[in-house]
Amino acid sequence: MSKMTIYDISKKAGVSIATVSRVLNGSSNVKAKTRKKVMDVIEECGYKPNAFARGLGLNSMKTVGLLCADASDLYLAKAIYFIERNLRESGYNSILCCTGYEIESRKNSLNLLLSQHVDSVIMVGSNFLMNKQEDNRYIIDAAASVPIMLLNADFDCPNVYCTLCDDYKATSDVTEKMIESGVKDILYLYNSKSYSGQKKLAGFQNALLTGNIPLRKELIQCFNGSREDIDGVKDFVQKLYDKGIRFDGIITSEDFLAVGAMNFAKANKIKVPDELQIIGYNNSILAHCSEPNISSVDNRLEDMCIQLVKTLTGTLSGSEMPQKTIFSGELIKRGSTKF
Repeated sequence: MSKMTIYDISKKAGVSIATVSRVLNGSSNVKAKTRKKVMDVIEECGYKPNAFARGLGLNSMKTVGLLCADASDLYLAKAIYFIERNLRESGYNSILCCTGYEIESRKNSLNLLLSQHVDSVIMVGSNFLMNKQEDNRYIIDAAASVPIMLLNADFDCPNVYCTLCDDYKATSDVTEKMIESGVKDILYLYNSKSYSGQKKLAGFQNALLTGNIPLRKELIQCFNGSREDIDGVKDFVQKLYDKGIRFDGIITSEDFLAVGAMNFAKANKIKVPDELQIIGYNNSILAHCSEPNISSVDNRLEDMCIQLVKTLTGTLSGSEMPQKTIFSGELIKRGSTKF
């Protein structure tokens, strides 16, 4: 049987990937009968431990690959910092590839990391998960060789481990709070159709439906510009305002959008929060770059990164680890909201 993977072994033996890893690692925490079953399959198929087995302590490279679309993005840069710090503390080195957002570049970067015999690959950010299932085949194929760790995305696949914030509930909760504070017309600004972006949008829409508030297309707007173009966000909101679209609340999927919205309010002498309430997302340093400071959802990025590395190192040591860990977001209240 050619090109056997640890996933093939686990499937053929009828056991979990973690059980196969414990057998390969020589762990005593495996029943003799189960160990024999796995070893029989390995011998029958002529399986030779690959990069995943090395990650279990068999000639391990002690190196983890990181994939990031854009390291200049504040959120992703901070995630990389937290992940690399915790990897170093756990005795692992890292190799970073910045892929951009094109799928072919992602595939090529992933293959490059695998060719370096990394013990695992961490995909930083939800944009690595595509809307079309067939476009996620590259993740499934890679997971047949090494554990794949996804930050802030949910993908049900063997040997893929997900650590994420419940962006849906977090956005739904803050929208409900804004409605309860007396806001009638909420403009929702987003800039990404990634897994996380879709969850936030769905959470916003759910809160409106729960509050019996009609969904108005003109109040759900996507800004397609750069995350560095805060003036562009201000102009974008201004154009909506000039068209006669009115709102007394703005909820955004990222803090840079909230800063642009705040600049719009100042340019039009709209009082925040008395006449317009604004909420950002990610609780980044940008939330402190306006007066008043911006209320923002903290999606527990540092906690997520710490947990992700714990899951990774546990998996590489042959331990049973949760395939999904979900954190709850929390609104950090500042001067841009009344509640």
